[in-house]
Amino acid sequence: MLSYRHAFHAGNHADVLKHTVLLELLAYYNRKDKPWIYIDTHAGGGCYALESEQAGKTAEFGEGIGRLWARDDLPAPLAAYVAAVGQFNPHGRLLFYPGSPALAMTQARAQDRLRLFELHPADFESLQRTFDREQERVQVRRADGFGALKGLLPPPSRRAVVLIDPPYEVKDDYRRVVDTLRDALRRFPTGTFAVWYPMLSRTEARMLPERLAELGAESWLDVRLAVRSPARDGFGMFGSGLYVVNPPWLLPERLEKTLPWLVEHLGQDEGAGFDLEHHIE
Repeated sequence: MLSYRHAFHAGNHADVLKHTVLLELLAYYNRKDKPWIYIDTHAGGGCYALESEQAGKTAEFGEGIGRLWARDDLPAPLAAYVAAVGQFNPHGRLLFYPGSPALAMTQARAQDRLRLFELHPADFESLQRTFDREQERVQVRRADGFGALKGLLPPPSRRAVVLIDPPYEVKDDYRRVVDTLRDALRRFPTGTFAVWYPMLSRTEARMLPERLAELGAESWLDVRLAVRSPARDGFGMFGSGLYVVNPPWLLPERLEKTLPWLVEHLGQDEGAGFDLEHHIE
């Protein structure tokens, strides 16, 4: 199935959490001059026009980046995130939302590289256009990122941030996420891997963080942000999470100062809240 299009959801609360953490990971890697590689298994379209028919149909960005855009009281990680989004909106109006690879590119230096995978034909073409002028540093492939990842590990630099962010439109995605991370850790145990997952009532979604923890990574962080209570009928995403293997040691402290702010300003009802667990060697 290739029905999922992130353009309908660009800039929503899940993107706020995911992209704030992603930028924190890459900023930490930039503390050293040694090059890194960013690998995105499900890269999407690259950049999204918020005035498009797709984004306007749901307008989910209004409940996400839209609530942060004009504020001047943001915690430092959120300020860095909004500044990165601002690079795609130089005139001050929030017209475009950069996807994960585009935001990663804001942190990339001359020596760093991006490897991006996308299967959806329309999103693949959009992704190619987004990085058309960066072919020296960025490789875009129309391929299944689950399978393609193993061919890139370990990278020559031994420094990599890998985002595993499938649409979870089929149940098998949950199994493949676990299998892919297991194989990736066997090939490259010191890499930083970030797995995004939806908070849903369905069993597969509820069990995924536990199944990821059972892989036995020595250093990990699991962060979840719920913006509302689960729907009574059991449908719909009410939050999201990221399971990060080999996170920076300072990430928990930075998130602990950021998550309460997000709950206050992105929360939609009394069910809003966050969870943060970690064990960092």
